[in-house]
Amino acid sequence: MTETEKASRLYDWGNFARPEQLPPLGPWTYWLILAGRGFGKTRAGAEQVRAWARDYDLVNVIGATADDARDIIVEGESGILAICPNKERPTYLPSKRRLEWPNGSKTLIFTADEPERLRGKQHSKLWADELASWRYPEAWLQAMLGLRLGDNPQAVITTTPKPKTIIRQLVSDPDTVVVRGTTYENRENLAGAFYTSIIKQYEGTHVGRQELMGELLDEIPGALWTRMLIEANRVRESPEMSRILVAIDPAVTAKKTSDETGIIVAGRLGDDGYVLEDLSGRYSPEQWGRKAVEAYYRWKADAIIAEVNQGGDMVESNLRMLDPSVSYRAVSAMRGKMVRAEPIGSLYEQGRVHHVGMFAELEDQLCNWDGDTDWSPDRLDAMVHAMSELMLGVVVSTDAEFVATE
Repeated sequence: MTETEKASRLYDWGNFARPEQLPPLGPWTYWLILAGRGFGKTRAGAEQVRAWARDYDLVNVIGATADDARDIIVEGESGILAICPNKERPTYLPSKRRLEWPNGSKTLIFTADEPERLRGKQHSKLWADELASWRYPEAWLQAMLGLRLGDNPQAVITTTPKPKTIIRQLVSDPDTVVVRGTTYENRENLAGAFYTSIIKQYEGTHVGRQELMGELLDEIPGALWTRMLIEANRVRESPEMSRILVAIDPAVTAKKTSDETGIIVAGRLGDDGYVLEDLSGRYSPEQWGRKAVEAYYRWKADAIIAEVNQGGDMVESNLRMLDPSVSYRAVSAMRGKMVRAEPIGSLYEQGRVHHVGMFAELEDQLCNWDGDTDWSPDRLDAMVHAMSELMLGVVVSTDAEFVATE
């Protein structure tokens, strides 16, 4: 290849982009890239601006702050100036807050910290970076009011997900194409030190789910648990437990529409409780029974406890058929879920319950259940049963009496 051919190939984004970094096929108004740090969001946004500028007169950009607009969008390693070959590279006019492209197109540079500067401004195409970090929601409103030029106004939004109203609205908008991704997808292009320090530090945490895995983690007002509360008491390794239980909240059917069977392994040491494993899932009675018995022996548990409101005697029969020697006690949930859950929520607030590692599905249930719903949080129920006996010293027997266990 000649030097010219090499240069041309080097700046041909189609040679390097992963499919999820390329614009969606078909009609769309918003292309929302919800992805973890290092995924390649900035490169995707910059390349889309470059592609649009070939055909449209006014392709604008908005950074979360003025520094971000300059240091990331324009001058960053994956920013607009860096990804354009010399013949295509725009001239940066910082005093005028704009880029001027060789073909005459212009890119106005805005910051979300100055919503009023967006008032009355128009865009044919727009790149909004780190929308979830914008301090003023009005900036997005003003930007969308100005997205009205040309035959097909569009915006690409690149952001690490956070449970903001703007993000939730975009995700649910039928005109939005949502692309999700993780930090790990771009590993070969990231420094090794990033993995040995940053990645290892946040793997298996609430922050890691958001910042690395690109998950949109929501929680609702009124929930007994918050993600930060769980995170504050998370541990990576468990001490030697003085007592361990396997708790089951069984489903009686195994159809696609059936509830899950909650299976939680939990332990206690001193005044603290520990969630050790979440084995919950959609199982047949034989499958969930086998899961529970295997966990009982693997963890050297003291007992299996199970809610029998739905399954009745079938629950014990199922376990005894698999292994008649397991220690088993039945639990009848005679009180409402919220009444049973509140004391355990208080233990979390006191810093006395720890998750050993990350239990994503369980934590989603904890932070998205407020008791005012018909939805049955089976993982939550199993955890509450386990902690009630381990930490509060009571278990509700089949005759609806509270029986002391310590």
